[in-house]
Amino acid sequence: MLVDQQVRAGRREWTGLAVLALPTILIGLDMTVLHLAAPELSEGLNPSAAQLLWIVDIYGFLVASFLVTMGTLGDRIGRRKLLLIGAAAFAVASLLAAYATGVAMLIAARALLGIAGATLMPSTLSLISNMFHDPNQRRFAIAVWMTNFSVGGMIGPLVGGVLLQHFWPGSVFLVGVPVGVVLLIVGPLVLPECRDPRPGRLDPLSVVLSIVTVLPVVYGFKQVAQDGVHLTPLLAVALGLGFGVAFVRRQFRLTAPMLDLRLFSRPGFSVALGGQTMGLFVVTGTQFLVLQYLQLVLGLSPLTAGLWVLPAMVAGVVGTLLAPAAAARLHPGRVMAGGFALAVPGLVLISLADSASGLTLITTGFAVLSFGVQASLALTNDVIITSAPPERAGSASGVGETGAELGNALGVAAFGSVATAFYGARMAGDALPEGVRPELADAARSTLAGAADAAGRLPGTAGDELLAAARAAFTGGMHAAALCGAGILVLLTLASLRLARRSPDDAAGKTENASAPGRAGTAERDGVEIGPAAEG
Repeated sequence: MLVDQQVRAGRREWTGLAVLALPTILIGLDMTVLHLAAPELSEGLNPSAAQLLWIVDIYGFLVASFLVTMGTLGDRIGRRKLLLIGAAAFAVASLLAAYATGVAMLIAARALLGIAGATLMPSTLSLISNMFHDPNQRRFAIAVWMTNFSVGGMIGPLVGGVLLQHFWPGSVFLVGVPVGVVLLIVGPLVLPECRDPRPGRLDPLSVVLSIVTVLPVVYGFKQVAQDGVHLTPLLAVALGLGFGVAFVRRQFRLTAPMLDLRLFSRPGFSVALGGQTMGLFVVTGTQFLVLQYLQLVLGLSPLTAGLWVLPAMVAGVVGTLLAPAAAARLHPGRVMAGGFALAVPGLVLISLADSASGLTLITTGFAVLSFGVQASLALTNDVIITSAPPERAGSASGVGETGAELGNALGVAAFGSVATAFYGARMAGDALPEGVRPELADAARSTLAGAADAAGRLPGTAGDELLAAARAAFTGGMHAAALCGAGILVLLTLASLRLARRSPDDAAGKTENASAPGRAGTAERDGVEIGPAAEG
């Protein structure tokens, strides 16, 4: 069916998209500048190792924990209103972090930044779905939205380096202030207000249960990635899953649930959510191992290793921007399947790299992987949003972004665990050269970094032999993880093809009907609220 020319986006909507790009760039930039500033912050505030981890991680923990809550809140109070409230809170928290006088104050400011940041992603994505009704324009707008995360990540080191060279370490947090100010001034002029016309009462217990479900799960898997499998993170994950069961049971009992679990019965929503979560799972886990390989196996500096993964970031941006054009000619499910299938050879190339000269295979394989998966993810966001009723767009985007955060955390933990298990098995027994002292042998068998340190303490050729064995063991673990990832992508390809075989309406849960004019929901233009139109 042809889309009425009146529903195509005009200058105001594209200007609004440019405004919505600001918070997405900010989110991508925030993490990279913090990692760059962490050493200088340590010198200035002298935090303990545990406190430094909380400074870095508390932001991500709380973003993931509050996404569903904030998406649902936006449906109730208005997505533009929530975005502006979040922008103001982010600016204030950025000032507090920049001028923090102690570790506790900085951790508290980072926590507030995380809660404020959780308002930005679901608000921006759900607003895009309401601003762009034409499917092709909407897909391109979402692709631009996704690209800005990568842009923020790429310019982060440059912006952070300039600020750290000329100002105090806390100045890296000030980048959030002008973004918040611009949003508060320009947002009301170019962004529409959209909300659920019949939101129902927000259930406080559901809010608490959603937060305590996600927070311990993300914490547990990040701890596994950092310290390996042990009791504390496993208990945290089990606790989160227990709260998750309670959350689901409560949603089924409520007449106005915080999260409409019927969304998961829609094939488009469930396949796209699974694709987004597991696609990021594979990419993030692979990147974690690739960066270690470049530094610890090939011996590159952190800066040089970062430069060698830039082609993959650029390839991901290209894939993101090309996918909407392909989806204009093919069913989105087929494009998603093609992206996931194209990414499989990238992981195969990574699995062929050896421990001595694998730079070309690694960088090429990672670029192919990034291109394919990011092309698919450019469409999963669109399917997730348009599979949901328009009055639930904020909630759906919150669920999608929560899936993305879980995919990131799980990917690092799972790929790291596979590589660590393989490494430990290869380094056991008589794999080490003779004459290695027990304490050095234990360190070498635990991690590649420990083996490198132990090798430096051994005389003659024993150190070289130990390091060569450790590098080969790590590379073998990376191969095993890459092949596991390839298997996951094959399953995602098949699921996407199955989605493509359905009729467009069945696949997306009446997607285009939901995105067309006259759909249920409210919007405001120039302060005038448009009520729910009757559905024909």
